[in-house]
Amino acid sequence: VQLQAYGGGFVLPGASLRLACAASGHTFTGYLMGWYRQAPEKDREFLGSIRWTSGDTYYPDSVKDRITITRDNAKNMVYLQMNSLKPEDTAVYYCAARSPESWSFDHWGQGTLVTVSS
Repeated sequence: VQLQAYGGGFVLPGASLRLACAASGHTFTGYLMGWYRQAPEKDREFLGSIRWTSGDTYYPDSVKDRITITRDNAKNMVYLQMNSLKPEDTAVYYCAARSPESWSFDHWGQGTLVTVSS
């Protein structure tokens, strides 16, 4: 399984941004796809997940009002839409995949840096 997140960059506060994750190397039926981020000197933060097959999503309360995760099965892509970005959203964003037989996310991609600053 290979995952590659991209789409990061510099954005102004209040802006929106969509990150993409290209998934390859496997058939993802039954997988759970997730997004995490890690800000400097902070713990990794879970942002949400989407079931590859059903499209069901889950978001923690801390971000659910500003984040939407979608997937395009035909293109093997997962997306993270973030709205009303704040400087504290500055972080490296990672996509991850949990295989059906796993209890945790067991595949990780290289992250993409998002910097929110004026």
